Amino acid sequence: MPKYHDELDAVLRALADPTRRAVVERLAKSPAVVSELAAPFSMALPSLMQHLRVLEAAGLVTSEKQGRVRTVSLRPGALDVLHLWLDEQRTPAERQADRLGIHLTRSLEEKT
Repeated sequence: MPKYHDELDAVLRALADPTRRAVVERLAKSPAVVSELAAPFSMALPSLMQHLRVLEAAGLVTSEKQGRVRTVSLRPGALDVLHLWLDEQRTPAERQADRLGIHLTRSLEEKT
């Protein structure tokens, strides 16, 4: 089991919910205020705040409050643990194909 399994578990649990995945997809474009994040969902603001707390506890988002406005941002590198785990699951054949692709690309670049 990877050393980072607790962090990975938290990220996977947070992303298991479609609402939270939609919030992460939206925040991947740019930070947003909570009211803007809530607009596409038919739920009360406290319910959305609960989703945001789960995302924040998993280390996926950060929030900052200025006056009465809370702005939420996707934390840089937040999905790195997921990428790392997925990369470890790749088969040796996939890795070998990747290396072959890199070699062929370099060979073509050297000829041009």
